[in-house]
Amino acid sequence: MSKPRLIRHLIPLPCLLALIAVPGLRAQQLSLTRNNATVLVEPYAPNIVRVSISLRRDDALAAPGYGISASPAPTGWTAENTAQGDILRSDRMVVTIAPQGPKWAPTGTQADIAKFFNGSTPGVGVSIKTPDGADLLRMQGWQMSVPNHKDGNADILYDRRPTDPPFFQVGASFFSPADEHYYGLGQNQEGYLDRRNHVLRCAHDYNAPSGQSVCVPFVVTNKGYGILWDNPSATTVAFGFNNQVRWTSDVGQRVSFFVITGKSYDEIYSGYRLLTGSTPMLPKSAYGYLQSKQRYTSQAELLAVAHHYRDHHYPIDDLVIDWFHYTLMGQMDMDPAKWPDPAAMNKELHAMNFHTMISIWPRFVSESRYYNTVLKNGWFEHLADGTPTNGLPYDRAGSDIDTTDPEAAKWYWSVVKENYVSKGFDAFWADETEPDLPPNGSYLHIGPGTQFFNTYPLFQTKAFYDGFRQDLATRALILARDAYLGAQHNGAIFWSSDISGNWDTLKRQVPTGINFVASGTPYWSTDIGGWQYLPAQHTPDRTPLIDPSDARENIGHYDDYPELYVRWFEYGAFQPNFRSHGSRPQNEVWSYGKQAEPILVKYLRLRYQLMPYIYSLGHMTNQTGAPFMRGLFMDFGSDPKVADIGDEYMFGPALLVAPVTDQGRTSREVYLPAGSDWYNFWTNEKIHGGQTITVNAPIDTIPLFVRAGTILPLGTAVESTNEDQKIDKVRIYPGADGDFDLYSDDGKTYNYEKGQFQLTHLHWSDATHQLTHTGSNAWSGPDSTILEIKGQ
Repeated sequence: MSKPRLIRHLIPLPCLLALIAVPGLRAQQLSLTRNNATVLVEPYAPNIVRVSISLRRDDALAAPGYGISASPAPTGWTAENTAQGDILRSDRMVVTIAPQGPKWAPTGTQADIAKFFNGSTPGVGVSIKTPDGADLLRMQGWQMSVPNHKDGNADILYDRRPTDPPFFQVGASFFSPADEHYYGLGQNQEGYLDRRNHVLRCAHDYNAPSGQSVCVPFVVTNKGYGILWDNPSATTVAFGFNNQVRWTSDVGQRVSFFVITGKSYDEIYSGYRLLTGSTPMLPKSAYGYLQSKQRYTSQAELLAVAHHYRDHHYPIDDLVIDWFHYTLMGQMDMDPAKWPDPAAMNKELHAMNFHTMISIWPRFVSESRYYNTVLKNGWFEHLADGTPTNGLPYDRAGSDIDTTDPEAAKWYWSVVKENYVSKGFDAFWADETEPDLPPNGSYLHIGPGTQFFNTYPLFQTKAFYDGFRQDLATRALILARDAYLGAQHNGAIFWSSDISGNWDTLKRQVPTGINFVASGTPYWSTDIGGWQYLPAQHTPDRTPLIDPSDARENIGHYDDYPELYVRWFEYGAFQPNFRSHGSRPQNEVWSYGKQAEPILVKYLRLRYQLMPYIYSLGHMTNQTGAPFMRGLFMDFGSDPKVADIGDEYMFGPALLVAPVTDQGRTSREVYLPAGSDWYNFWTNEKIHGGQTITVNAPIDTIPLFVRAGTILPLGTAVESTNEDQKIDKVRIYPGADGDFDLYSDDGKTYNYEKGQFQLTHLHWSDATHQLTHTGSNAWSGPDSTILEIKGQ
């Protein structure tokens, strides 16, 4: 006879309510006991509620964890006790905690099993519905178990000091209807969109086989809600197996989660914004082109690149200096033999309308000038005995500063300001924010690294952002490798780490990016072309579409690499941030041969032509928290065919982007969602939605479609966002009514927070074929000079 499968998490039991009043808790909050468990139900808005459960009463009642900046807001909620349980109700949600019943007494075989095996927690029934009775979320069980040999996690107890709170493995499972789909949870690069029927490890892992994983424990669904899992330790989430979603976190003292309901995905993201903070407007340059490579080794090399771009009138905004510009890791200097006068260099670059970003690692080798200061103050990530954690024997780059300590964070910014801001650098690349030395088994100011495993990038980016806001008038721009709840509030943009330069990786980037931004972190990009060194030789599957012969010094015998780079660049032009990087000897738009160069320049110019549209999307994100790189599921949820389409996406409300990710292909199939007509951006052909079409895609063309009803503002030709760009055309794609908010401001400061911006609401009436606009005047001439109606 086979061994019966042990169910280790108890199913909620019918139970009898005991309501306990807690000092300071309002009537619109529920604090309950279920056997020896405490349950807290806490509203944050009419459509947002937090549930916290623990066997330790104080932990259940404690405030949410790191990344949550909102306070409870019970306005509009009422509480009542009924035979069905305790109910907390608003006009958007009905939360029911089932009553407590008599203790369950097993019989028969179940009694025999119970002699040897039992669950870790008493039953707690949690149900969340809409006011009209539709299910949103139903918790099936929860877990708060002591690490043990049966579960194979006893060794995690070695990561706990005697003075730390006890470690429990905590988790919960929720009913999963067969037609429920899940998106978000940070970055996973395995190449699928819908998380259903997948198991994900939500943890920052540079060595993840498919490319670095990043944990942002927030998921949105097609059932009208999102769930924010309030636990910073490494967490495993199994989606849809056995009709449930199961969250299991390595360490915690409670189960805590938020549920946000929404009539649209954008309303769910507004709830996430309320809980974790807004996404600030970036400097306008960040919406342009960022040029990087591994690495510009000298001041002379960087200036030569800058002059080449300007001499050829190619649009560009940012130049990026990567690592090893310093004499020692943590020295916070620039090697004077290669960078003799950084201040003068930046002055020259600024005069040419460039902005500069420089990479700063949070690590210090023992020989560096600041090491003893950090050591003396106890500001390193450290072992239990206080010794700074390091990566020896193979990693000799020193130890990570612990910016979870507020004093360490302030000091860290002060040395960045002294050594880099003072030399004119505009933006900072906060690299290795996992941190580089994984914190499990080490300790941070806030506690054991195993318990707070995923929080480091939140604190690291915050150290830079807080410094900007305190000391500088310009907007923060921080490029970071990792994210967490609330990191989007820190002026940060994120990228998919040190990926490989091959077709398989390019293909997987598309669903990777859609899910990352679906996690409430709207600014994301890839290293265009991939970061890793190219293989010495690569045989293409088909005849390359670009002749590689005049790029041999750069690409070796990777014959189809110029084609790959062009396709990647086309895709990059429609990412929230547009940045090239990689370990090729040269990485500028003229580096991949005479056939590639004009195509790359075409997309540079197109990106800047679209700047009025893209910058307005940044304003939309600032106001709503919603991403503007949008999976089709976000805007076409009534079309069941889009639920798992991960190789296309919307770029704002207007543009459907379908990157070509197969070598040698000059066409691809594109699904156009139902409920709209579509226009081919390149040919203006009008096509009905709800069908899959085959689209011509020669090497210079990315399939791009415009939704009927679109108002698309286009700017005059500029070479930098520093230039005064006028509205050149307002394109109308008829077939439906349309609205668009055209936004502009100074592009550099936070004065927009004081109301210093221009907003023009544009409306297209399809019935009258008229464009009207209210608010600021976005152009000076008559509408007829800028209006361009397609399809007529």
